[in-house]
Amino acid sequence: MGDRTTPIGDHGFLSDCHTSALTTPDGTITWLCAPRFDGPAFLSGILDPDRGGGWTMEIQGARPVGRAYVEDSLVLETRWEGEGLTLVGHDLLAVRPSAQGTGLWREGLLVRIIECRSGSTSVRSRLQARPDFGRSAASWRHLDGALQEASGPLLSGDRALVLLEDEDPEFRVELSEGETAVFALDYLRGERRIFPGEGHALLRTTLDAWRLWSDRTHYDGVGASHVRRSALVLRGLLHEESGGLIAAPTTSLPEDPGGVRNWDYRYVWHRDAALVVLAFLRLGHEEEAGSYLRFLLRMCGHPIGWIPPVQAVDERPPPEEEILDHLAGYGGARPVRIGNAAYSQHQLDVYGHILDAALCYEEATGGLEPGQLAQLDSVVEAVRALWREPDNGPWEVRSSPRHWTNSKVYAWACLDRGIQLARITGREDRVPLAEWRRAAEEIHEDVLAHGYDTAGGTFVQAYGANNVDGSLLRIPLLGFLEGTDPRVTRTLERVEDELGEGNGLVHRYDPEQTDDGIGTPEGAFLLCSFDMVSALVLAGRIDEARRRFEVLCESTGEPGIQAEGMTAEGTQTGNHPQAFTQLALIEAAVNLDTAGDGEALHRWARTRTRGEGPDQARR
Repeated sequence: MGDRTTPIGDHGFLSDCHTSALTTPDGTITWLCAPRFDGPAFLSGILDPDRGGGWTMEIQGARPVGRAYVEDSLVLETRWEGEGLTLVGHDLLAVRPSAQGTGLWREGLLVRIIECRSGSTSVRSRLQARPDFGRSAASWRHLDGALQEASGPLLSGDRALVLLEDEDPEFRVELSEGETAVFALDYLRGERRIFPGEGHALLRTTLDAWRLWSDRTHYDGVGASHVRRSALVLRGLLHEESGGLIAAPTTSLPEDPGGVRNWDYRYVWHRDAALVVLAFLRLGHEEEAGSYLRFLLRMCGHPIGWIPPVQAVDERPPPEEEILDHLAGYGGARPVRIGNAAYSQHQLDVYGHILDAALCYEEATGGLEPGQLAQLDSVVEAVRALWREPDNGPWEVRSSPRHWTNSKVYAWACLDRGIQLARITGREDRVPLAEWRRAAEEIHEDVLAHGYDTAGGTFVQAYGANNVDGSLLRIPLLGFLEGTDPRVTRTLERVEDELGEGNGLVHRYDPEQTDDGIGTPEGAFLLCSFDMVSALVLAGRIDEARRRFEVLCESTGEPGIQAEGMTAEGTQTGNHPQAFTQLALIEAAVNLDTAGDGEALHRWARTRTRGEGPDQARR
């Protein structure tokens, strides 16, 4: 079935902001979950070509010669050529604009359109459905010219559809110049059939909806094409109804080729909070920033004792981890996991991400309500009570908790942002401001005393450790210290010396020195690689930062989107596409574009407040 070893970075990404699909260069759809991102996979051939299934496209006498997204959309166009033959295919998860004209509402249809531009040929498109990650055999029945699978999805089209001897449905079509065939899967309700003429109407509506959204993306600076593509990917990962943004649409794509670091990322990690809000705000998408922040605040009860680091898009805990032994895994990488155990961890940095996101949103929009501010005050109070405790840290290690330097820095950021938020909303007399200031100063001093190695002159990964990690690159980006501070610049140099790799890559940590409970190798982490770009900008090393940024952006596969990690040879690794990679790319681009004192996204948010002069005493 198609290309059995397609590189992760060569997969195209389709989304209708409820679920997603992945496609290979040979025209096979190898991933589709229904009815939402974290639902059971109807197609999971990316994890096992034999047991996982896929939806193929074969054109006699022609082969695919190139793919690209149509303008600023998530509609993927593939060109097929052969002797005297030219065909163009479009793959999409159909959407339409919401009634207000700002949202993207799903049709519940995965649509495939193939148009013959010259010559004549035979087209065969076979759907090898393997419901529930291949744990169930597909069972199809004829239904008024369509075929319905027992789990619900309905397959239809405007051309011939047959059920093969092995019970897989297949379209068989003869096309001549000027003719088109349309195939569609109603994955949501199992009711909608596609009739002649509907395919192009769905394509036009979907393109119009994405154009309408993309026209509101305001950025023409450094790396503009990569930033705009990243913004589209992020929108595709944002669940339309709840506002939660998933980390990635896939599970168990390995962080090291053939390795065991295979996790389910189809959930919402609050660690992405600040960059999600800042990126959407900076690019002109205030509604998406607000939608995500409201999701985040709904996860923060009042009063707060502990905030889980991850949620499902329906605001429930992710399912417990389960290993799917029957799947061979991507490239033989096992185990294949669904669900995620990180929910039960204590991750102190999450509290700082939430306050950072809220402060930036308030600075840029003035849109926080009194009840939300009270929730955020409770988050600050929780950190004041919790910051001395060890936690599982930013890398979610599965060994023992410890005092991570990054966690303490984010605890400081939580208090610092809480203080600023009280000031700009005129509530300084309504919170224990003096206590917050003392706690912030105490944490700052504690980090400098225990998270900094005076002998080596650098920050270290955790209190008492003698190694560094990529999370230390966030120290200047949060404003904990200036980017030109010698303690920061020496840390950057040490991170590069010990964790850097060719082509601007940076690993997140050394697994053996970190004792992460797994200990196996992994590819370089693209989040850290782009964070290094931003940190170098703040250190004044602009030319070096720009070179790194350009190399990293050029390393993407043909669709131009980024996975979680990368090997030194340029092979992308991990779940794909990865939200925090796209976020760090945007942050790095904006920092390069407005190189100066302070992190550019935060500086932009602060400037909005001063420039618009909101009523500081309105509450």
